[in-house]
Amino acid sequence: MTSMSGEPRADRFVRELAELRIPDPAAARTTLWLRLGATLMVLGLALAASAYLVTHTTQNPLDQRDGLALGLGGIAATVVGAALFLRYSLTGFLRFWMARQSYDLAVLAGRRRAAPSRETIPAPPAGKDLNHDLASTDPAPR
Repeated sequence: MTSMSGEPRADRFVRELAELRIPDPAAARTTLWLRLGATLMVLGLALAASAYLVTHTTQNPLDQRDGLALGLGGIAATVVGAALFLRYSLTGFLRFWMARQSYDLAVLAGRRRAAPSRETIPAPPAGKDLNHDLASTDPAPR
């Protein structure tokens, strides 16, 4: 579907997105935090699994306590990694979604401006009082 100017809608969307100067969701810093979150999730799970093996293969209580501390650290790293991953992956999606909503609203506004205006609402018939308060205690007119 093309617009009135002959430019395809997708090309016009890309051009207007560039004019809005919205940063690219795949920017270096965002990608770094996204990868860091994914790495923390994987390493945290590996650390927690290895801590489980350490605590269950020894009879020494000191080694078991060290394993429990490592396991809790691994779980904490997994939770932090998941939060980072979720935050930066949703940021990219929501940034694009907001730009898309802005574009769609601009298109809708353009259509509303281009559409012919509708007739005004007709006046009420003579003898009808639209300002009459329905909650009043006055008797109805006869």
